[in-house]
Amino acid sequence: MSDRQRTIDNHLAAFDQFEAVTTGLTEEEWNTHSLCPEWTVHGAVAHVVAIETVLAGWFPASAEDPPPFAKAGEFMTASADMSGEELREKMLEVFAIRRAELAALTDEQFETPSMTPVGLQTYGRFMAIRVFDIWTHEQDIRVPTGKPGNRGGAVAEQAFEEIVGSIGYIAGKKIGLEEGQSICFDITGPVVRKLNVLVEGRAKAVETLEDPTATLTTDSLTFSLLACGRIDPQEPIDDGDITWSGDAELGEKAARNLRFTM
Repeated sequence: MSDRQRTIDNHLAAFDQFEAVTTGLTEEEWNTHSLCPEWTVHGAVAHVVAIETVLAGWFPASAEDPPPFAKAGEFMTASADMSGEELREKMLEVFAIRRAELAALTDEQFETPSMTPVGLQTYGRFMAIRVFDIWTHEQDIRVPTGKPGNRGGAVAEQAFEEIVGSIGYIAGKKIGLEEGQSICFDITGPVVRKLNVLVEGRAKAVETLEDPTATLTTDSLTFSLLACGRIDPQEPIDDGDITWSGDAELGEKAARNLRFTM
């Protein structure tokens, strides 16, 4: 499967899952704080819809053509007066537009240079980041409302890749591994990974480590929520959802300093 098709399929599936988790929410659930501290569930949904509203009808005319992000602020303001169900109806309308646009996306368009949240990349890269963002906000809703789901599978796998791509930065800059130190992140599932980082001049991902300085073990959802700054590290530490072996000081430091984005 091509990168284009994989990203489109996962983007559409992310829409499906987001629609599913917002089905039948009570007014109390709409007003529940999401895992993103600035927003309730209503606010998290409004944010996702706001960004898709920005993207609806827009395609980069050139590498210097930014998305019309002013529309996001306008939508967030307008959505404040919507009930949960009114917001959801608007979401369905916007997602329908975006589904049609994504389904029609060609290989050439996918590779078109585009401004993205991580600088100048391609339109396809922007859409991969959207898969990550939508999946993350879905979990922002699922966890506090007690509706677990979509923790594994193709969408979760692609979303997790955004964290994997920053693993050297996380280990080197956030955790602060020193020269000669190494760490293995043993991700047990549903997304299963062994992420190895070694510091040789700089922190970099490597295929294998014979004797890592420390090994951090946790599940993929806990790792993702910590990397995205969604939960206090003390919670999974106390619950035994994240553990470490080897150098105890480094292991604990790693568990407490995974956050690289919000």
